[in-house]
Amino acid sequence: MASTTSDKATPERRTELLQNLAETKICFTEASKSLSHAPTLVAVSKTKPAWMTRACYEEGQRDFGENSDIDLVNKAKKVNLDSLRWHFIGVMKKTEGDDLRRQTRMRELTAVSNLHAIQSLTSIEDADIYNSAIPADRKTPLNMLLQVNTSGEVQKSGLQYVDTETEAADSPLFKLACHIIEHCPKLHFQGLMTIGSQMESLASSERPNQDFETLKKTRDVLEGMLRSNTALNGRWGDNGKLLLSMGMTADFEAGLRAGSHIVRVGTGIFGARRMK
Repeated sequence: MASTTSDKATPERRTELLQNLAETKICFTEASKSLSHAPTLVAVSKTKPAWMTRACYEEGQRDFGENSDIDLVNKAKKVNLDSLRWHFIGVMKKTEGDDLRRQTRMRELTAVSNLHAIQSLTSIEDADIYNSAIPADRKTPLNMLLQVNTSGEVQKSGLQYVDTETEAADSPLFKLACHIIEHCPKLHFQGLMTIGSQMESLASSERPNQDFETLKKTRDVLEGMLRSNTALNGRWGDNGKLLLSMGMTADFEAGLRAGSHIVRVGTGIFGARRMK
């Protein structure tokens, strides 16, 4: 029941928001029944005001996502709750002559005390910046999910997926994973994320989503390679498995049925976002 109404904090808008959240959780629970793990629902509040995040938190939602680092940093200041977990799912694009400002923003992002994960890492350079920027008083490594372009669409960010270990050995994806494990002690390589194509999300639910199948195959290849290196044991994933973040508003149920550990729902909960 995604809304297109005003985002003002009215009783009617709050009721609508919480109804959206409740309906999403019902679908989330139903689609998760066959899973052997407990998945995470990330409520993605792109462009939405902080009162909505707080309202969902008061209803028991704990994981929230932003695709804008600036929005995440500003919202975290307004909704400063210890048990809330932030996920950054956006891309900090490089702009010519703006490297210093970009690095400053990356430091500001990692300074958010309850930043739980960055789900969109694609380069060794950025891994090194994040690793060096993390405050000394952070108690646990920051979770990193590598973004994979499973659809091959040029307009989408993400690293090339892999089908075989031979193909993966020299791939940017595997090299980045190993770099995090071996050279970034303040980061934790947790898993893989994909956005997937709109065509796949709208396809019949009777056939597997090819983007999700591609991410699962890539995960299997990387896991096999990482397990074969005993020096890396215990330094990646959760309990020896890489997590998968796949599925958004239009296809999160399909993502869960395909085995996703994390789904990211924005419009389905908060309503259509305002374009900046």
